[in-house]
Amino acid sequence: MEMLSGAEMVVRSLIDQGVKQVFGYPGGAVLDIYDALHTVGGIDHVLVRHEQAAVHMADGLARATGDVGVVLVTSGPGATNAITGIATAYMDSIPLVILSGQVATSLIGYDAFQECDMVGISRPVVKHSFLVKQTEDIPLVLKKAFWLAASGRPGPVVVDLPKDILNPAKKNAVCLAGDGQYALLQSHNIRT
Repeated sequence: MEMLSGAEMVVRSLIDQGVKQVFGYPGGAVLDIYDALHTVGGIDHVLVRHEQAAVHMADGLARATGDVGVVLVTSGPGATNAITGIATAYMDSIPLVILSGQVATSLIGYDAFQECDMVGISRPVVKHSFLVKQTEDIPLVLKKAFWLAASGRPGPVVVDLPKDILNPAKKNAVCLAGDGQYALLQSHNIRT
């Protein structure tokens, strides 16, 4: 059994999916994921100068290797800057998973600083969009996102991650299940 933050769950889930590289540009809403990329290790981050470039680079990787490309962008303008690249991937049937930061769940819908409806904005140019509202949903949502991106007619999938569910100060007891997914253990089921 391990204690992992939501951000660490994201990175471990990416590793479970065979991800070797992530393309992105840091921002406040995803800094916890950047910290987890460093502490967990195993994934190279390619720093870009603009979020649109991150999506195009992940697109190029997916075209060249057949793997699902992964993008990491922050909330607000970081997420909206990625839309052109996402639309390109959608039109060309390129499998991508775009991890976008979001304001804390309690602030969604209140026009908080750098809040944007990434699920709604991306809807016309993705196969599916997820807004993760609970930390324990991270591994399953990411597994679904990778499956959707690569199955049938491939295409991009957005996973919107509110800042509070990534919080490194909040550790969750998890264990590696037989299928490579993390199962969150409810506190009343943990025996010490």
